[in-house]
Amino acid sequence: MAAESFHAPRTSAPGRAALVRRGRWLAWFTIGWNALEGLVAIATGLTAGSIALLAFGADSYVEVFAGVVVLWRLAAERHGRDVSERAERRAVRLIAITFFLLAAGVAAESTRTLLLRERPEESLPGIALAAVSLVVMPLLARAKRQVGRQLHSQALQADATETTLCVWLSAILLAGLGLNALLGWWWADPLAAFGVVYVAAREGIENWRAEHVDDCC
Repeated sequence: MAAESFHAPRTSAPGRAALVRRGRWLAWFTIGWNALEGLVAIATGLTAGSIALLAFGADSYVEVFAGVVVLWRLAAERHGRDVSERAERRAVRLIAITFFLLAAGVAAESTRTLLLRERPEESLPGIALAAVSLVVMPLLARAKRQVGRQLHSQALQADATETTLCVWLSAILLAGLGLNALLGWWWADPLAAFGVVYVAAREGIENWRAEHVDDCC
């Protein structure tokens, strides 16, 4: 049986078109910001030997993928095609899979780092990156969630959840890098990466199981 079309009948056509445009702008901003953020995080992570920074950079590219998924979802509506509930759920599950892949990869590398006692160097650029992300990401997540709710889009709200995850990751990263820089606690870096694993796995499970993303955050 064909999936039912997924509409938000309370929003007028002109108003809905404006929301779609705003959603597309937010998706493009997400892609551009996170592509740059990921590049900086991975470069500084490799320089300092920081698994937490590398994990943060990997998450940035997970967000890039989520932004592409959102653009795909909005492109259908922009061109006048119905967006089925099944398609919405497929988009949400694609985003959930990226959480699982991120969690598995970071867990393996963090375990290796702890067992080998690999000590990262201080990373002032990494600390600055985490601090800036703590300012930008909450604003972006709020804007995405508002548009997603008005469009009744599971995919957009899952993307907003992923951006909220980035806020937590920024705080975890800042704590790990700060403890290493100020107190020399090298193990704070891989432990911060395990914080990434926990949050990513939790969000992946919630998005995979979610029938209505409204209820999950």
